[in-house]
Amino acid sequence: MSKTLHLIPVPLGDSANEVWLPSAVQQQASQLSFFIAENAKTARAFLKQMGTERPLQDITIHQLDKHGTPKKQIQQWLQSPEAEHGIGLVSEAGCPAVADPGAVVVSLAHDLGFTVKPHVGPSSILLGLMASGLDGQNFCFHGYVPKQADEQSRTLKQWEHNSKKQRQSQIFIETPYRNPALFDALLKTLDPSTRLCVARSLTTPDEWVRTHSVSQWRNQTAPELNKYPTLFLFQASA
Repeated sequence: MSKTLHLIPVPLGDSANEVWLPSAVQQQASQLSFFIAENAKTARAFLKQMGTERPLQDITIHQLDKHGTPKKQIQQWLQSPEAEHGIGLVSEAGCPAVADPGAVVVSLAHDLGFTVKPHVGPSSILLGLMASGLDGQNFCFHGYVPKQADEQSRTLKQWEHNSKKQRQSQIFIETPYRNPALFDALLKTLDPSTRLCVARSLTTPDEWVRTHSVSQWRNQTAPELNKYPTLFLFQASA
C-alpha cells in the first residue's frame, strides 16, 4: 500500500474553520503527525486552532525554504519512517501547490509512488474568479506584478492586450501594503472599458468583492485595501 501525501488547505484569513473547511478534512488533518509547510509558524497556528490528536510538540513540521529547498532534502522527508502514516502539505494561505512552492513536493511524491490526495478548501484564485463575473473558461494567473513603475505599466498593458486578443481573464496579486498603489496604477493604465474586479479578504468577515469598468472605478471612492489580502482580476473588452 502506497504512502499518502494529503494536500490540506489552510485559511485565507482570520475566520472560523467551519466556515471554509469541511469537517472530514479537519478530521483527516487532525490525525496527521508529519507535515511539510511553506511556513511552519503559520502551520502550527492552523493546527492549534483546528485541534490535533497528538500534542503539537509531538508533531513534525518541515519548512520549505522560500529560496528553494533542495530536492534531496524533500526526498529525505518523504522517505522518512514518519511518512509511513501519511504526510500533510500545507501552504501559508489557501490551497497548497497552487501558486505555492509545495508543487515541487507533490511532483517528488508522484515520483516516489505516493498516493496524492487533494482535499477541499478555499482557493482565492477560484473564489475570486467565481465572484468576478469575468470569463471563467479562459483565464491566466500571473502571481505578483512587477514592482518598478515602468515595468509594471508595460506588464499591465501587455496583460490587457492578451486579455483582449484571447478573450482571457487576467488574475494577479500584490503584497498587501502595496495594494492601494497597485489599484491606482490599474486605474491609470487600463482602458476605461476594461472590467476590473477587486476581491478582498475572501472567506473572512472583511470579505468584499466588486466588479466595475475602469471608468466606473475612477468615479467612485477607492476601496480600503491597505494590508488586506486582495486578488485583482480584469478582462478587456473584445
